[in-house]
Amino acid sequence: MMKKTILLCSSFLVLNADAQYAHEITDYVPPTDKKVLKKLEDWQDLKFGLLMHWGTYSQWGIVESWSICPEDHDFNPRRMGSNPNDYFTYKKEYENLKLSFNPVGFTPEKWAAAAKNAGMKYMVFTTKHHDGFCMYDSKYTDYKITSKEIPFSVNPKANITKEIFNAFRAEGLWAGAYFSKPDWHSEYYWDPKFPPLDRNVNYDPEMYPEKWEKFVQFTHNQMMELMTDYGKVDILWLDGGWVSKKDPTSFAESYPPKLKGVKSGFIKSRDVNQDIRMDELAAKAREKQPGLIVVDRAVLGPNQNYLTPENTVPETQLPYPWESCIIAGGGWSWEPNAKFMSSKKAIHMLIDIVSKGGNLLYNIAPGPDGTWPEAAYTLLDEMGKWIDVNGEAIYSTRAIAPFKTENICLTQNKTTKAVYAIYLDQSDETAVGDKLTAKLPASFTVKGIFAAKDAKVSLLGSPEVLEWKNTTHGIEVLIPEKIRKSLPCDLAWALKISAVQSKQ
Repeated sequence: MMKKTILLCSSFLVLNADAQYAHEITDYVPPTDKKVLKKLEDWQDLKFGLLMHWGTYSQWGIVESWSICPEDHDFNPRRMGSNPNDYFTYKKEYENLKLSFNPVGFTPEKWAAAAKNAGMKYMVFTTKHHDGFCMYDSKYTDYKITSKEIPFSVNPKANITKEIFNAFRAEGLWAGAYFSKPDWHSEYYWDPKFPPLDRNVNYDPEMYPEKWEKFVQFTHNQMMELMTDYGKVDILWLDGGWVSKKDPTSFAESYPPKLKGVKSGFIKSRDVNQDIRMDELAAKAREKQPGLIVVDRAVLGPNQNYLTPENTVPETQLPYPWESCIIAGGGWSWEPNAKFMSSKKAIHMLIDIVSKGGNLLYNIAPGPDGTWPEAAYTLLDEMGKWIDVNGEAIYSTRAIAPFKTENICLTQNKTTKAVYAIYLDQSDETAVGDKLTAKLPASFTVKGIFAAKDAKVSLLGSPEVLEWKNTTHGIEVLIPEKIRKSLPCDLAWALKISAVQSKQ
């Protein structure tokens, strides 16, 4: 993951000038496997999931493993270690973080219970980030949590990925495996014969095909471990989109944008054809995990079953399956004294995303001791209280135009076709006294939506049937004073309209 923002349009995504940073692409190639299509449909019902970035880098409180990438970006500064200005010293000290990694507070059951109570339905965990450190017992590397050099290796819960998968599945959540395609520790990706140049392989795969094939096999072997030895896996969430098959003729088009405004000719990262035979890998993975959703991020083609806008929310509905992966507090990985977003912002963001047909994948980063910040539990608890009342307006819904008007978001149950108009509280969070009290108006109009003749309208969490009328602009709903004085929840309120018509 990276701290980059992109611009989003109604039917496609506009990439950053450097496409290497993009985790979203234009166009969408739907899968053809019927089991995958069914699984993808079910995934779109889930709406709310958890992402966790965790590794040895958490001990330094830095942006995952990006600081060992020899690219000069503001998101990967080197400030830790004895000599951060010496790359090779820094990298060695970074890799030695494993020697002190001992997250004795690791209690995945507590995380899983909190996620379930918050209304989360699936989880994606970083089994391996770009640094190559495996948070599972891989047979193909010693750079892993279960290595005898690691203090935590003697802990009964040393195979962290297995423990997390089991804990979350026990709570009824789907299990997803984040896996980095690049591996900056592997000698078959960053050959020690050559210094690393950027995020890419540091040798020419065409010049050294046997070496590249060893990396391909290494990658396949590690991914298949996860597909074989870790129970039911629902999502294979692949990061590092620059590791992909590229048409050599495309390079002539890819480099001019990189050189725009660069007088010296220096570019931060190259484009390299890095074919790991994803079609073959996806097929093998689905032999072990039928219906597996594969998310080959930022790679156009049939192996990106849904798209993943990163730390941003589209302006409007997108015409394909998608999720916004959003930082809950701090960074993608653990930071000391991380400030978490308010429950109001989080709930409104969830509603906004769902109204546009997407899912929210909410990132919470465990700390070096294996615990979550208490603020994370507080936030999830508050989100859960809201979802307990309004979950009907969230789960198993689809987008319906006009999606959002002013402070009202729309969703529609995919089966019953009931429409939910979710009124977002507009009160000032910084206000005090009476001004802080959230209120629904005595009446408001849901623009662009017209109720059917015999429709019933109600407020989720309240048993009363509400009065309504269609106007030239939409359905106007009356909220009785007794309901307004005793609202079933805070921050946002969902009206249920049992049936709608296309126009007045």
